Amino acid sequence: MLLGTVLVLLLAGAAPASAHAALRSTDPDDGSVVQRAPRHVTLTFTESVGLLDDSFRVFGPDQRRVHTGEATHADGRSDTARIGLPGKLAEGTYTVAWRVVSADSHPVSGAFSFSVGKRSATTGQIDTGPTEDPLTRGLYDAARYLAYLAAALLVGTAAFALLCRPAHTSPLRRPLVAAWWTLLGSTAVLLLLRAPYEAGTGPAAAFDASALGRTLAGRPGLALLARLLVLLLTAAFLIGLSRRRDTVKRPVALAIGTALATALALTWAAAEHASAGIQVPAAMTSSVVHLLATGVWLGGLVALLLTLRRSSGDDLVEVVPRFSRIAFAAVTVLAVTGLYQSWRGLGSLSALSGTSYGRLLLAKLAGVAVLLLVAGYSRRWTARIAAPAAPARAAVPAPVPQPVGAPAGGREAAEGPGTGEPGTSGEAESESRGEPESPDGPPGPGAGSVDPGIRRRLRRSVLVEVAVAAVVLMITTVLTGTLPSRAQAEAAQQAPVGALPPTTEITVPFDTGTDSVTGSGKVLVTLDPARVGENGVQAVVYGSDNGLVAVPEVRVTFTLPSREVGPIDAELVDRGGYWSTNSVNLPLAGNWTMKTTVRVSDVDQVSVERRVRVEP
Repeated sequence: MLLGTVLVLLLAGAAPASAHAALRSTDPDDGSVVQRAPRHVTLTFTESVGLLDDSFRVFGPDQRRVHTGEATHADGRSDTARIGLPGKLAEGTYTVAWRVVSADSHPVSGAFSFSVGKRSATTGQIDTGPTEDPLTRGLYDAARYLAYLAAALLVGTAAFALLCRPAHTSPLRRPLVAAWWTLLGSTAVLLLLRAPYEAGTGPAAAFDASALGRTLAGRPGLALLARLLVLLLTAAFLIGLSRRRDTVKRPVALAIGTALATALALTWAAAEHASAGIQVPAAMTSSVVHLLATGVWLGGLVALLLTLRRSSGDDLVEVVPRFSRIAFAAVTVLAVTGLYQSWRGLGSLSALSGTSYGRLLLAKLAGVAVLLLVAGYSRRWTARIAAPAAPARAAVPAPVPQPVGAPAGGREAAEGPGTGEPGTSGEAESESRGEPESPDGPPGPGAGSVDPGIRRRLRRSVLVEVAVAAVVLMITTVLTGTLPSRAQAEAAQQAPVGALPPTTEITVPFDTGTDSVTGSGKVLVTLDPARVGENGVQAVVYGSDNGLVAVPEVRVTFTLPSREVGPIDAELVDRGGYWSTNSVNLPLAGNWTMKTTVRVSDVDQVSVERRVRVEP
């Protein structure tokens, strides 16, 4: 009952959204100048987000941190984040750094700025807080990989034992136990590291009890908690199955095992890429089936490898072909679900080479191609193992009736070629009864015999499959933590986040006709942010040798001919090496004419005009 409640909580709110949250808008707008200090800062995202204790950091014009209230969702909407500001804010520019957790469990962060009254000059770089801690991220990713690996081994080994060799599970007990403990340990590590991973802090923060409590209140924490509960139920199922193996019917065991494996896969699907984006129900179903098929195939390969090494060989004729058929079905399911998930994550073919997600997907596809190539060789040896069984039984001649009292030699003569050789009669009788040959004798054609050379080649090819599969699983782990290409394209369409307000740079060449170094050159003028309202202007003068030069005067004016506005003098001030101002008010959007005048002496000056676009 508790497990069902946790899973319902995980699925609740898995509404269509964009994988990885993208910032849709801010209030106040990024780069805007407001005349009255706002009471709140509100961010709106493309999907629901989780809030942290330190989701907002607000810095004033003096670069000191501003005291703020607790981060909340605006108007109860899960796709928003809001912070309260003090009642009185000084004039100048404020920087807001933010960090939230997107619906697919990945933390995202950024920064923007707004100004009260007028913009203020910045004198240095503002520390907006940590983005991520490399050690925490490394440990978290390692635990994620171990969890994937252990889950595949647990599901695949259990499926192999139930479907391929239900009467001979003793060689598989150790990998089952090892997989269970590894998955339990890696899940516990992920649960502890979740809080510092979200906050971008060091691993020491994992031992903060309050942080763990906050983790358990979010979807990723609930998913990890559900995984622990599923593991406990799985342990009870495996222990009960081993003790009552003769009384538990195989269909019942398969049904219970399938339900537990599905619940285990759901703990990944409910908190990663499948839980956010387009077609969420179909994506989560595809993700669960994909994870189960991966476990049946890759985990089953490990179980097959152990069986080939430890089995006596009598049951390989049945076990190996049976797993080959199951593996073929699993690969077919992987191909279908993988194609759908690739389309959903990429969005376009150009993203295959143009994004990190696409390049990782290409690497995974290359690994899978190698894996399928090796699997083809394994199927050849599998066919060689399965082939002798049926013909061998048909080739045994029926015994010929003999007269009562006939000598044994006569019976041997009637049985065909090879008579008179020691042991021939015993071997024929063993074959007619379907008994395996003696381990000390040469391999025979019976149902229980497997050529040692074929068995050795199959074991080697399966070993290569397991090694390649481990690499593919590692790429998959990195892929699940990478921003999908479709989400990256959507985020690129939103307002720019995490950068300073946009600027426009204009190069203005000048030539006064004199031969001095300062007589000709260029002026690099920067208009920041080139929007309606208050703007900053900086001008740097370069001489004919491309070196910085000092000139007596630089003057910049703006005119909007279409609306008969201007000229507006920027009133630049010499800052000792460059000229600037932070208070040029451009009231209308449009194509302005910027006139730059450079005076290099008392009598020599030149004016050059350039067009500048001012956005709303």
